[in-house]
Amino acid sequence: MSLIKLSKGLLVLSAAAMVASIVLLVLPGPKLSMEFTGGTLMNIVPPAGKTKADIQSVMESFRTAEGKTLGAFAMSMTREGDLLIRSRTLTNEEHLALLAHLEKQTGSTIDEKQFTTIGPTVGATLKRQSVYALIIASIGIVFYIAFAFYRVPRKLSPWRFGVFAVVAMIHDTLITAGIFVVLGLFTNFEMDTLFVTALLTTLGYSVNDTIVIFDRIRENVAFADKHEDFAITAERSLRQSITRTLNTGLGALIMLFCLYFLGSESIRWFMLALIVGTFLGTYSSFFVATPLLVFLKKRE
Repeated sequence: MSLIKLSKGLLVLSAAAMVASIVLLVLPGPKLSMEFTGGTLMNIVPPAGKTKADIQSVMESFRTAEGKTLGAFAMSMTREGDLLIRSRTLTNEEHLALLAHLEKQTGSTIDEKQFTTIGPTVGATLKRQSVYALIIASIGIVFYIAFAFYRVPRKLSPWRFGVFAVVAMIHDTLITAGIFVVLGLFTNFEMDTLFVTALLTTLGYSVNDTIVIFDRIRENVAFADKHEDFAITAERSLRQSITRTLNTGLGALIMLFCLYFLGSESIRWFMLALIVGTFLGTYSSFFVATPLLVFLKKRE
């Protein structure tokens, strides 16, 4: 079966997935980590015989010397059995008072593995810089690809290669983000700077796959008969690239799955984001970027 013809139906599914992802990013929106919102994160080992509900009840009864409560806080349990507690920004005095309260109410020494506090100003700065990083990376890739393909035949503008490569990147980024918005509704996942790093890595991987195929198209166009339909040239380029691309993607996925199942809890979501991004990056190179190039050429 022709890959170009198959992509017609897949492009509709991809467009629908992108629209759904945009809706999810607006409503209900991503669950942001405290790196973006500010706050305090505590990682404690629950005392023997104490459940998550017991610790939550003790936390709710906490009062500072001024009578201030923790307010709304979130608690989740890791695969190792530790408790992750996210709350408003706590001062050092409040943190020490909270630990003393936990030890007094549970009758055990609290083993705290992590205590991190980020102010709201720092969180807003990180959020803004993350958006800038994604935008600047996309613009830079357009110019890079346009420059790299400036020697393509005149009938194929180098800017089209850059624009459609970025369309594929946006496709991969949006759908990855949409998938993790859904995961955030049912798990303890929160979008953080490590997730943004995974998105940037996905952009790089997607562009790498797309450039390999576009480069093959450029070579085939240069040596093809001038009357040959561009769709036929693109189809031949895709088939010539498929083995290399699939082998590269499979090799990356084997490594990522090993790290996902055998790595530490702290990088598990990061690995899952890379797995999703690698799959989408391989898919979009064949069924988004190249078909769009062919369909635009046909319209002309």
